[in-house]
Amino acid sequence: MTLALIPGLGGASHAQGPAITDFTLPNGLHVVVIPDRRAPVVTHMVWYKVGGADEPKGKSGIAHFLEHLMFKGTEKNPGGFSKQVAELGGQENAFTSYDYTAYFQRVAKEHLGAMMAFEADRMTGLALTDEVVNPERNVVLEERKMRVDNDPNSQLAEEIASTLFTHHPYGTPIIGWEDEIEGLSRQDAIDFHSRFYTPNNATLIVAGDVTADEVRELAQTHYGPVARRADPPPRLRPQEPRQRADRRVRLADKRVEQPIYQRHWRAPSYIQARNGEGEALDLLSQVLGGGQTSRLYRALVVDKKVASAAGAFYGGSAVDETRFGVWAIPMPGVSFEAVETAVDEEIGRIVAEGVSEAELERAKTRLVADAIYAQDNQSTLARYYGATLSVGGKVEDLQLWPQRIAAVPSARLPEMGRAVLLEGKSVVGLLEGQA
Repeated sequence: MTLALIPGLGGASHAQGPAITDFTLPNGLHVVVIPDRRAPVVTHMVWYKVGGADEPKGKSGIAHFLEHLMFKGTEKNPGGFSKQVAELGGQENAFTSYDYTAYFQRVAKEHLGAMMAFEADRMTGLALTDEVVNPERNVVLEERKMRVDNDPNSQLAEEIASTLFTHHPYGTPIIGWEDEIEGLSRQDAIDFHSRFYTPNNATLIVAGDVTADEVRELAQTHYGPVARRADPPPRLRPQEPRQRADRRVRLADKRVEQPIYQRHWRAPSYIQARNGEGEALDLLSQVLGGGQTSRLYRALVVDKKVASAAGAFYGGSAVDETRFGVWAIPMPGVSFEAVETAVDEEIGRIVAEGVSEAELERAKTRLVADAIYAQDNQSTLARYYGATLSVGGKVEDLQLWPQRIAAVPSARLPEMGRAVLLEGKSVVGLLEGQA
């Protein structure tokens, strides 16, 4: 099961994309329908607005642990759903992020009702016993050992996150800290499920060979009877205090074959952003490190030859403050200091001199093209909508996104560079081998 889905924020325009319909059932379940008539297939996804950042203090990993337990069966279906989905020729899985947990199936359209019945059943009838919970906790612990404890890259990622977010729960790993996972109980899972797994805290996304009327009727039949519980608490997480000094973490491990340089800054997410800040940061990440025409690639890889690869990213889909980052893989014999100097020079040029209109248009074209290509994959498009709605966005945010990208003036990029990529606000992560 995938621990996190971190998509870039993109979407479809009214003119180019499918005719999206959304509505809300009386019990509070928000439903989004994305038609795709090319094949008699549907993607069915249920997104809960709860993730690793919503966990009670001292219970890190409970969101991901419950994701595992959701596959263990209900009172009505004690054997779980996986075998039945497979027998219908379908595929299923789930993933947990900081801000949401999602469950999905991809099946022939005639089985959509059965998928809704399955998900509605485990929204209310999850059957958990110690005989089920205790072995699965060991599975999660083993997963942590394999994915984190045995992987220096993942270890460094944890250290960077916990150093960038010292107070906010984005600094706690989604899978949880080992000692806290060991203490998770059956009652913890039941309490978390009861508090957050309610239709008024969920979004149903159906993409595929369906009409809005068909989905509405099926959703009312299967999800409609699920009672609305009390509204989950507001998502008021502890906010990160102002960072006054650069921070560094360095990890040396004999298993590392290729060193890597990373630098992360806190940045406003699309939900937090004002006046096009999110779109400007998306474009800044493209100009700075989006592919082989980017500033970092040309400077570090082509011109100065201090790195074999380089790039940048912006994780705009988040409830709270998110990350902007750059990375580079030093060439053999090249120091981290040389790479960092080259990175700082390129950031400094953008902040001082701005970007050319050609660079800006190239970045806009690439971002919008990626959004248009996403329309060719119903599962990808469903995930864009699910992630956006789960962090507090709206359907129209995705539909109008290309126009907002097109409207960003070139002056906004150095402005956001000055606001976000400043000394005293970053965390540098260094991964290197050890003799």
